[in-house]
Amino acid sequence: MVTNTISLQGKSLPARIGRLAVVGIMGACLSFGIGFPQAFAGPPTDSMKGTIDEVLRIIRDKELKQAAKAEERRSLLEKVVAERFDYQEMSRRALGAPWNQLSDKEKQEFVSLFQTLLTNSYAEKVESYSGEGVQYLNERTEKDYAEVRTKILSGKTEIPLDYRLINHGTDWRVYDVVVDGVSLVNNYRGQFTKILRSSSYPDLVDQLRKKSDKLKSP
Repeated sequence: MVTNTISLQGKSLPARIGRLAVVGIMGACLSFGIGFPQAFAGPPTDSMKGTIDEVLRIIRDKELKQAAKAEERRSLLEKVVAERFDYQEMSRRALGAPWNQLSDKEKQEFVSLFQTLLTNSYAEKVESYSGEGVQYLNERTEKDYAEVRTKILSGKTEIPLDYRLINHGTDWRVYDVVVDGVSLVNNYRGQFTKILRSSSYPDLVDQLRKKSDKLKSP
């Protein structure tokens, strides 16, 4: 029997999506400083801009760039992104139907592992950000859901990057990122589904634990 594993190495699609997502978070507000016309900006776009501004402030802080501040810098960046991303909603959508069969404790563990998987896999990409520009295209809303469409500009390459958000009453939170038409959540869901079909939920969680421990190790 072939054992399916969570593939996150090299130039796999999840890594590419994650890299572009964090580049988009960090670079989007630069678009208004390099001659792009400002797109319609409603509450969802404003929410994204608030996160972008704070991430850029941390990245540009000269004191935090010191080697001794590396751990503090990463912690601050992860905190800012976590305040905008709805990791529980992302986890629920990525896992699919099995989510409804989990206990509250199991759900908490899965969210924690999935969050670690996402944040640590791309931490180095965040910290090595080199200043790619991002252009806002438009914003679409429908009741409690919204999509903020952007375009990453890297050299001569233009890559569509869209943020899908859900309204939590007083704020908008990201529950998916779509890169060039490919959903981050759906991509992970495909990987998780393969593991669940060939093995079991405990095996999936075990793989996530091992991946999490590896990412956290020095």
